[in-house]
Amino acid sequence: MSDVQTWIKDTVTNTPVVLFMKGTAQFPQCGFSGRAIQILKACGVDNIATVNVLEDPEVRQGIKDYSNWPTVPQLYVNGEFIGGTDIMNEMYASGELQAMFPKNA
Repeated sequence: MSDVQTWIKDTVTNTPVVLFMKGTAQFPQCGFSGRAIQILKACGVDNIATVNVLEDPEVRQGIKDYSNWPTVPQLYVNGEFIGGTDIMNEMYASGELQAMFPKNA
């Protein structure tokens, strides 16, 4: 496993909620990343760890390889890959996403 893959694995397994995205929670740099942050905040998640994939091309490609998912953003909860913004939208609409987070996440 490469250093980037090891770092990604450590990050997703040791961080309860992590979003690999373009930009930051405070300054998303694409509409999908912005929407992903909005959804998480609507779920009451305050401690969102984010990784700006625009800062490192190896991480940007590495997360796609790690999840076998071609796009960013990518949400991980308790080490589990949830999906991108489209899946987050569907899960939020059904109430499934909100159920993943304790009230004081």
